[in-house]
Amino acid sequence: MSGTNTTIYSPVVVPSCFRHFICPIVSDADYDFSGEGLKVREPLHQRIVDSLHSGKRDEASNFLVDLGNANFSLGVNDFIDILKYCARSPDPLFAMETWAVMEKNNVTPNLRCYIQMVQALCSGGYLKEASNLIAYAGECNDVYPVLTLYNVLLRSCSKMQHLVHVNVCLDLMERRMVGKNETTYLELLELAVWQKNMYAVHEIWNNYIRHYTPSIAALRKLIWSFGSLGETQSACKALQYMVTVAFVGWNKVISSSEESNIWRGNCKGRYSSRLDIPVPYNCDLVSLDFDFKQNKQLIPLSSDHCSAFGNERVTSNGFVIDQDAPEIKTLKSSFDELINVCAKTRNSGLAKQLMLQMQKIGIQPSSRAYDGLVRALARGEGLTEGMNVLKLMQQRNLKAHDSTLATLSIGCSKNFELDLAEDLLNELSASPYPYPCNEFLQACDRLNQPERALRMLAKMKKLNLKPDIRTYELLISLFGNVNAPYEDGNLWSQIDCSKRIKAIEKDMAENCVEHSRTSIRNLLKALGAEGMIDELVQRLRSAEDLFFRNNIYLGTPVYNTALHSLVKAKNIHLAMEIFKNMMLSGVYPDAETYNIMIDCSSVSQCFKSALSVLCLMLRVGFDPVAATYTVLMKILMDNEDFDEALILLDRMGLEGISVDVLLYNTVLDKAFAKGRVDITEYMVEHMRRNRVQPDPSTCAAVFSTYVRRQFYDTALQALTVLSMRMMLRQEDAVLEELKAKFEADLVLSEASEPESEILEHFTTSDEDILTVALLNLRWCAILGSPISWSPDETPWARRLAADYDTRRMLV
Repeated sequence: MSGTNTTIYSPVVVPSCFRHFICPIVSDADYDFSGEGLKVREPLHQRIVDSLHSGKRDEASNFLVDLGNANFSLGVNDFIDILKYCARSPDPLFAMETWAVMEKNNVTPNLRCYIQMVQALCSGGYLKEASNLIAYAGECNDVYPVLTLYNVLLRSCSKMQHLVHVNVCLDLMERRMVGKNETTYLELLELAVWQKNMYAVHEIWNNYIRHYTPSIAALRKLIWSFGSLGETQSACKALQYMVTVAFVGWNKVISSSEESNIWRGNCKGRYSSRLDIPVPYNCDLVSLDFDFKQNKQLIPLSSDHCSAFGNERVTSNGFVIDQDAPEIKTLKSSFDELINVCAKTRNSGLAKQLMLQMQKIGIQPSSRAYDGLVRALARGEGLTEGMNVLKLMQQRNLKAHDSTLATLSIGCSKNFELDLAEDLLNELSASPYPYPCNEFLQACDRLNQPERALRMLAKMKKLNLKPDIRTYELLISLFGNVNAPYEDGNLWSQIDCSKRIKAIEKDMAENCVEHSRTSIRNLLKALGAEGMIDELVQRLRSAEDLFFRNNIYLGTPVYNTALHSLVKAKNIHLAMEIFKNMMLSGVYPDAETYNIMIDCSSVSQCFKSALSVLCLMLRVGFDPVAATYTVLMKILMDNEDFDEALILLDRMGLEGISVDVLLYNTVLDKAFAKGRVDITEYMVEHMRRNRVQPDPSTCAAVFSTYVRRQFYDTALQALTVLSMRMMLRQEDAVLEELKAKFEADLVLSEASEPESEILEHFTTSDEDILTVALLNLRWCAILGSPISWSPDETPWARRLAADYDTRRMLV
């Protein structure tokens, strides 16, 4: 019993009369002498494994020491189970302790020990030690360096992305002349994908097919490789060949049973151990025709079209498909892989074709395939099609993945379909990222619906979803402003604003999220909108200190936000101070900064100061824009120098700067304030000749100017003409269509409340101008003003054109 193997199975009861014969031969540690008889305990190596499995590492270490100090000779079998457990756990440190005990007791490892040891080291991240051990094994005469050792190392290098050890391993393989097998090529494929080296993928595959018949498992790896690198054309070629191999093998057309067994075994993850021995095959992978066209336009999917993606179990050739066959499962997995690649690359056309191809060959699409198709459609232009596929999944009791629901919700949020987006998010069971919720919050911010945002915050709390900085940026933008737009802040709104900001920042501190440039900008914008200037300056200083400590550049846009709020509050002295500190601290102003400071000069009505800032702006290389000229003209008109303002307007045309409606409205407002009807009429005709469409502010300024001078008939004529120009949008061909559509039913209608009909017809932001124009025309018709659908032919319009030409000739 003192041989090299101490394995004794328990429980065995030995009669007490044999105790004196056994005790001198075996160790007392392996036996229990209590009770009537002698019970044989488990061997030490088994107790070590049990202790490791139970998490009692110290106990296992003590047993390992006892095993190393045993008074009997040890063999490989005393350590193989320990190394096997360490390889599976993985536990590289205990594996190294075991290896040290083996060396101490002069136990010569066999090939199995080396394999288990290399797996333990590689799984634990000790790639250098694994490389050294493989190199040592190659120098031993007792162990032949088989490919399994190198393949294990290559697999671990691919997972951990260690290129240095990959080169060491390949050099060892070349020096030892161990060759390559199928597993080696497939591991090299993964390495090429990690390096994003498409050329290497093609080279490795070309070498593979020169030596081996492509198996289903190998083709699946190739499809994954091409798909990971976005090479969908090559992936579809491989998929087409895989379909051929799968159905030929499944219908037992392949005459060679050995070859059939090879690809069947590979389908389950077992690879042939053959080396590079060429094996002929009948189908040329490179010459396969490919009929999946990525750019082919398909008809949009409806609910009827989606029914084609179904539970078909029969191919177009009449074969009945066993959906549970290993080859079909692997083929289905490759289809799923490629469809999900289409989702990442936004190739919805190819995704639809792949789904139709699955139905054609009789493979039932899985839930993952549907998810990939939905995400491909939703990320492209087919959000409606994606929703149709989602409905089809629900009809077939296929649960959509959370990623699919999140993608559809993001698309709905971007289209401002908040009800649908919220319903989709409510179906989420978990979400690792707050991006879908952030998109919903952003839509709420743009639509000014903070009450929906509160419900989304409750949903995030329910999912235990930790907000990120983007979430807090949107929360500050949503809840920082208490008053509605165009309302001034008051004492109560300022107190409420401070409470909200403190609550958001407290939550940021609890989640260890610091301010970003965007969150600081939104914070300063909220404080400026509420008129909290002192708090704004204080927060700007705090942000400067915070970003300076973190060695982060605060950025010019943050200062622009603060300067804009100060200029709006007419606090020009504080604005000039911040502008000077900004220059001294090395923050370079941009064009917007200089335009804000020119606007600051307009508050003090100092044209000389504005010119100084303009000269500084030109010196650093920024050209004036329309906003710059608008402010300069505003200063001149405040000083009643309209002629110089009009000279600047002409200069803009000479410099090729397009004039927008905001500039015209600024001049018209100043003309109304000064009672200058001549300037008003000149600017209206100037707008027409430069094809600038009026807006409601234009109509209000022109109408108010005439009314102030008590020119009531002219005011109605001007309002009619400008409203018509708002409707026409410089498209004369639309005139008759608009006349037929609106004149009898809305403008000249004698119904009780046509105004309500006008508002019901136009509720979107794109039609706001048309709605105002129709309401203006309706009001003018009620007051008795004639409605002319040829606005440029009215007496008022012709008079303005003649006066404009006369004025230009005098100039």
